[in-house]
Amino acid sequence: MPQPSNRSKAIRPAAYTALVEALATIYWNKDPFELYVRAMLKDHSELLAQLSFPSSTKREVSGQLVNLLQANEARYLDLTVALMLDIADMETFPNLTSQQDGEEKVTKATAAVAELRRWTAKQREVIAEHEAHAVAIAESAKQAQDGRVFAQAHEELKQRFIVMHSATNPQQRGRDFEGFINELFALYDLEPRVAYSLDHEQIDGAFSFDTDHYVLEAKWWKDAIGRRELDVFKSNIERKGKNTLGLYISMSNFTSDALAVYSLSTPFITMDGGDFMAVLDQRIRLDELMRRKKRHASESGHCFLPVSKIFSESD
Repeated sequence: MPQPSNRSKAIRPAAYTALVEALATIYWNKDPFELYVRAMLKDHSELLAQLSFPSSTKREVSGQLVNLLQANEARYLDLTVALMLDIADMETFPNLTSQQDGEEKVTKATAAVAELRRWTAKQREVIAEHEAHAVAIAESAKQAQDGRVFAQAHEELKQRFIVMHSATNPQQRGRDFEGFINELFALYDLEPRVAYSLDHEQIDGAFSFDTDHYVLEAKWWKDAIGRRELDVFKSNIERKGKNTLGLYISMSNFTSDALAVYSLSTPFITMDGGDFMAVLDQRIRLDELMRRKKRHASESGHCFLPVSKIFSESD
């Protein structure tokens, strides 16, 4: 008895056409467009190898990809469904909004996505059969893309950090450093709070980490931070709630006598320039570094744990 044809399960040609149009219009710049396509195709290097990103337009690459998907429909059906669903689910287009005549570009993209959404609705049987796998593909691609965006944010912060080292205006560098810290901590969802004032007290900032509230002090001085500054910081922390801890950041390091005083008992941890470079180079995550420093302080009472020691213990 002949087997039933799988053609009834095929995606209609008009749906592929709608996919080309939507894919070509949801991004204006080629870099984010390529980033998106590479994320969606991260498990299909054989497809990526056939796309000519540098020499072709977004529409040409979109056509190349969809032609490959359509020509090998049985093999790439799950991927095609994932791509269609992911784009059909888009409601905002940040890359288009930021462009000149952004409203017009968003209108065009919205119409293209709506047309694709109309065809995904018509393909209910195919979508239903492959949706679970397609959603998994889309989620995996999103994680890959998020990882690239995360790495790019690190690189941009790293370049800002390097530029600050050559600054000649200490006051401006201090303000830039404060903004840099807030952005880096926000990248790790540490809920940073900018500088604020209390009675008789100026706080450089605050943030939350692992259910604890931290008071932040950050200095980029010419000389190392001494005992006097750490004593004042300790007093500020002790006036807060019992779950409040402290993080003292010094780009000029700390004096040996200051660290000796807080080597047996401390309500705060410390960070220096070496810590920041290790984080920005992505040799260690900021949250993991914080966790290791806090554990070291809890176990030893010492406020200082150089990142080099963390790396040596891991080897």
